[in-house]
Amino acid sequence: MMVLILAVVLIPLLGATINGLFCWFTKRKAHLIAVPAIAIPAICSLVLLGKVLHGEHFDQVLYWWIPLGDLRVPIGFLLDELSAVMITTVSFVATWIHVYSIGYMDHETPRGYAKYFCYLNLFVFFMLTLCLANNFLLMFVGWEGVGLCSYLLIGYWYEKASAANAGMKAFIVNRIGDFGFMVGLFLIYKHLGTLLFSQAFAQAEHLSVGMATLITLLLFTGATGKSAQIPLYVWLPDAMEGPTPVSSLIHAATMVTAGVYMVARTHAFFNMAPLSMEVVASIGVATALMAATMALVNNDLKRILAYSTVSQLGYMFVGVGVGVYAAGIFHLFTHAFFKGLMFLTAGSVMHALHGELNLQKMGGLIRKMPITGWTFVVGALAIAGIPPLAGFWSKDEILAGAFMGGHKVIWAVGTFTAFLTAFYMFRLIFLTFFGEPRERHLYEHAHESPPVMTIPLIVLAVGSALAGLLALAPHGGIAGFLNRTLGEAHGAVHHEGSVVYVLMAVSVAMGVAGVALAYFMYMRRVPDTVALAANFRPIYTLLYNKYYVDEIYFALIVNPVVGGSRHVLWKFVDVVIIDGAVNGTGRLCRLVGSGLRYLQTGYIPDYAWMILVGAVVIYWIGRLF
Repeated sequence: MMVLILAVVLIPLLGATINGLFCWFTKRKAHLIAVPAIAIPAICSLVLLGKVLHGEHFDQVLYWWIPLGDLRVPIGFLLDELSAVMITTVSFVATWIHVYSIGYMDHETPRGYAKYFCYLNLFVFFMLTLCLANNFLLMFVGWEGVGLCSYLLIGYWYEKASAANAGMKAFIVNRIGDFGFMVGLFLIYKHLGTLLFSQAFAQAEHLSVGMATLITLLLFTGATGKSAQIPLYVWLPDAMEGPTPVSSLIHAATMVTAGVYMVARTHAFFNMAPLSMEVVASIGVATALMAATMALVNNDLKRILAYSTVSQLGYMFVGVGVGVYAAGIFHLFTHAFFKGLMFLTAGSVMHALHGELNLQKMGGLIRKMPITGWTFVVGALAIAGIPPLAGFWSKDEILAGAFMGGHKVIWAVGTFTAFLTAFYMFRLIFLTFFGEPRERHLYEHAHESPPVMTIPLIVLAVGSALAGLLALAPHGGIAGFLNRTLGEAHGAVHHEGSVVYVLMAVSVAMGVAGVALAYFMYMRRVPDTVALAANFRPIYTLLYNKYYVDEIYFALIVNPVVGGSRHVLWKFVDVVIIDGAVNGTGRLCRLVGSGLRYLQTGYIPDYAWMILVGAVVIYWIGRLF
């Protein structure tokens, strides 16, 4: 078992190392290293998942990394139901994203091609490390590693100012959340004396409610950054500046799911802090609604998908926040398939339209790109919660958990958000793939992507259609499997059959209503969308400008900090103090040297007098001390 776990973690690192050090040699053949470096861990993950299904677990220290007095931090790995599902999801979806990248990045320079696959392998390595770590510090290494790789890949085309700025924005915003995470880790060590999961969780009941609340809120602060929740979600839409397979990897398999996983992993602490659970669920549902409303009026293909990711992550936090942890992780699992699929289909559209992303310039593309179009429809049906596709099962588990747990407002907002989700996703589909072309020259040059790009679409479409059926597996399905590790929070209520069926019917009705409204508005033009936008101009403007959150952050935080840095840190600290000290030292030395120069007369009597004076001074100094 240890050999398989080491293979899962180290083979992606080996692939990244080879392509990083020998990019001058691998060049256009870099994928021959990179794809197997993820495919082999995917196979190993499936084997490990099978072992966990049969009751085997692994929690072992491999090496004492930091033996420093009372602080002893190991490199060790934990394989249980939660980590087995995570590594299987990450490695499987990442494998097909790597395959897709062979075609999508074909235009890159040879060294750029190798560098891209190096970063991609490194990204997966850090995510797998995060998921398999058996202690907080090793998890934090993976946590920071995925943050670094997101910076490198979002800003991959750093010659573009927008890409460089987006990478920097992602890095800085995540550092804000990571500060809270670090303080939470310090408090865990201070009060529990260990960073090992097994020991810390066993002692969780010794924490006071107040301290458990403080620790969990700090941990959740880190999660809001990594998983793009209010107020730290602003980096994720801008992350679309990176290559589209990178967007798929970030949104589907790595990075943004890390926060949800971390909250689920630390459920022993969250169970001790009911207030924190309420905060997590409330922030999650508010983010889900806010992101969905911003997607309603956006015309950028990738940004709509980005807002949908923010919204779906909100659902996952609702799940863990109301105590149905397994439902939250189940939605993470199904979301990986349909969101990975939709980003890759968006990349296929861009590939066919020479990078065009504006929905208003598309239309009718399904006739030119049938595989891309129909696989996107499968993904959209899944995210809209239409049965029996994957999103229906996982999203309804979350909403049912909220309702049965007494969180009626959260259930109502989540159900309404499901309606908005179906609407904006099918708005995107009808504007992109159906109807008549709005830019004839783009339509004429459109073409289906090569097999190396369409085969991953088909595989992920099958996953988007069937992954949810794991809810029907024996012994409680995937939720029962995950509950071996996660359990349910105190107060979580088991579902009652008749009520659940009613809730499912309401949820499906909302999804169907959203699809129907999008059809009438964008295919039948009833009502007229232009007139509707004009009639609700203030609301439309507010949503189009994303609630002016970026502008508010710039006005209240960025500009004052930059201005203060310019006037205090640069003009005073740097110029006056540091430069003054350096330049002043030089001027002082020159001044002293100029004075001493006059003493060098060349006359022996002058030197004799100086020797005499010096001797007298030394004598009196000796007498004094």
